[in-house]
Amino acid sequence: MTEPLRLSKRMSELGLCSRREADEWIAKGWVRVDGKVVSELGSKVLPTQRITVERQAAAEQSKRVTVLINKPVGYVSGQAEDGYQPAVTLIKPENRWADDPSTEQFHPTQLRSLVPAGRLDIDSVGLLVLTQDGRIAKQLIGQDTSIEKEYLVRVQYTRPGKLPDADLKKLNHGLWMDGKPLLPAKVRWQNDDQLSFTLKEGRKRQIRRMCDMVGLKVIGLKRVRIGKVKLGDLPQGQWRYLRPDEQF
Repeated sequence: MTEPLRLSKRMSELGLCSRREADEWIAKGWVRVDGKVVSELGSKVLPTQRITVERQAAAEQSKRVTVLINKPVGYVSGQAEDGYQPAVTLIKPENRWADDPSTEQFHPTQLRSLVPAGRLDIDSVGLLVLTQDGRIAKQLIGQDTSIEKEYLVRVQYTRPGKLPDADLKKLNHGLWMDGKPLLPAKVRWQNDDQLSFTLKEGRKRQIRRMCDMVGLKVIGLKRVRIGKVKLGDLPQGQWRYLRPDEQF
């Protein structure tokens, strides 16, 4: 592969930052290609060229926060819609978890460009990640992400008897959605009316639609883990900072 690529795209591929951050840094003169400052947006580079960033960029990036919230029912993940509040409105000092181990101080500037890294339906609860860090957003919602997300799902079987083992196997692998096969999942019973779903993709209302295909009605859905980060004891409607030692 010797085709030149947009510098911002190459920086994102290398995991240095998001494309949006890359464009900001290029405009500020914080990016060097083979030792020379490149400040023109849209510049192209070869994959063999060496890209470095100034210390100011790393310092600015380290100030960016990532917040974990236990989203209640009735809040949307992103922009306000149909009169419903976005989850970011819960991020205020009075809703910070009293047991948050982070020493990070809250400041209103942290709400600037704090975006959800993934969705959680309005009628679902649990772990939602909001971040200012483009690297984390890319890690969680980029096209190549393989980070697991785990959900506890309370269900009711709408057909006579109980869910056949063959249908439980289908939930694990074999269902199609929107004309495409779903990636293998890990689905197992936790107790009589609750399943654990572990997925590596997140199509719109995927779990509810999967359940519907095998005659299960979803009564409640809670996300409890994203990668290595768990919801743990974080109370509903409260938030905490991602700790420096935590990684998805």
